[in-house]
Amino acid sequence: MPDPRRESDTALSGGRRDAERNRARILDVAREVLAEDGSASLNSIAKKAGVGAGTLYRHFPNRESLVLAVYRTEVQRLVDLAPTLLDEHSPPDSLRRWFERLATQIRLKRGLGDALTATNHDKVTGETYGPVIEAITLMLRAGESDGSLRPGLDPDDVLLMMGCVWRVPAGSDGLRQADRLLDLIIDGLRAGPTPG
Repeated sequence: MPDPRRESDTALSGGRRDAERNRARILDVAREVLAEDGSASLNSIAKKAGVGAGTLYRHFPNRESLVLAVYRTEVQRLVDLAPTLLDEHSPPDSLRRWFERLATQIRLKRGLGDALTATNHDKVTGETYGPVIEAITLMLRAGESDGSLRPGLDPDDVLLMMGCVWRVPAGSDGLRQADRLLDLIIDGLRAGPTPG
């Protein structure tokens, strides 16, 4: 005879998996939609994600909670990407690719700034700062170790220098300028012959 408790547990875990899939789908769609139009409605996001508005609101009771979740998820993906980049590219190239993606995330956050209160904007910036610095440190130390980057680079200094990359104007001219700035900064971080 089947155990009703086990069947109930199975149904619950299946429901949780569905809820997790819905949440992930909402976040993926919200990232795309909000990157294109920071003022897109939550109902349009739910529709594009293929879920009901009630499902979206169960996970994200308001616009700000969705925006915060999108940004946190994207920063975590970016932090998790650093070791993968190092497996596939040299440390300087990994650093450049990583900062291109960080610039995209910061532009996204800036574009969504109206949806965040000043307190939550500061909070999400503060909570993501440590993991971002750890990812930069990982790539800098890999470059120091293989001799491709200058020794002793401070990750806070590198992050501050890279700030110019996400301050370029919007549009294709701004993106070309960001590429030039990234090249200049990465070239400056490379290890070279010691002056003698």
